[in-house]
Amino acid sequence: MRPTESILATWEKFHDFPMESLTKLWIYNKRENKKQRDVSLMREHRQQYGITGNCFDLTIWLLDEFKKAGIKAYPIGHSLKTEDAHVAVVAINENGDRYLCDLGDQWLTPILLDSNNEDFIREPLSGFFPAAKVQVKDDNKNTEILYYRPNGKISRQIYHTEPIEMSTFIQAAEYSQNLIKPKPLLECRVPYKKEIAHWEFYNWESFLSTSEGIMKEPKLEHLEEIVEKIHQKTQYDKEWLIHVLEQYKNL
Repeated sequence: MRPTESILATWEKFHDFPMESLTKLWIYNKRENKKQRDVSLMREHRQQYGITGNCFDLTIWLLDEFKKAGIKAYPIGHSLKTEDAHVAVVAINENGDRYLCDLGDQWLTPILLDSNNEDFIREPLSGFFPAAKVQVKDDNKNTEILYYRPNGKISRQIYHTEPIEMSTFIQAAEYSQNLIKPKPLLECRVPYKKEIAHWEFYNWESFLSTSEGIMKEPKLEHLEEIVEKIHQKTQYDKEWLIHVLEQYKNL
């Protein structure tokens, strides 16, 4: 179920890339044309401030890296041009096998989609998603992922795995970039004991999801404390964080 080396080598370039809405608000308030950033500008912002972006940004960036590596890949998604939009990438290896690559949900590694492959495993698996086992149910055009949480809860997500035309995808990306929600969001993968856990900052509160369960962290009241906490997890520029979080406070 794990990706071949060619796909994994590109994926691992993004191992420390958070998914967040902070950059979205910063760009929204900074630019007049409200267009989707291209990869060269994303790289520039990453180098200058350490920042990444939302699931559209990460998908565009990942597609560009796969293209450079000579790997066929295309965007997928659902609920485009709505508040519930989510996008990811399907990458195809040299044998024609499809792998789901989802940086937006902060997966640990891509996972095989093709149920007719001899390496396909139907049972729940660990090591693909932080703090949960995942089970893949694929019917070629749609894939259902089941997430088995430590507390016994099972959640589901449907991926529509048909390719999205790039022009349609960019339109949806620009819609998303102009859809500003008042609650800041940042998710990232962080080391915890012998695993990689999932840390989330949402609506001024934070928690850590691990194989031991969810650990809610004490709410920080002062902006400087919040900035320091996010910086510790992401290495984002502190002055940039202060600037953006103050913009959220003013929404």
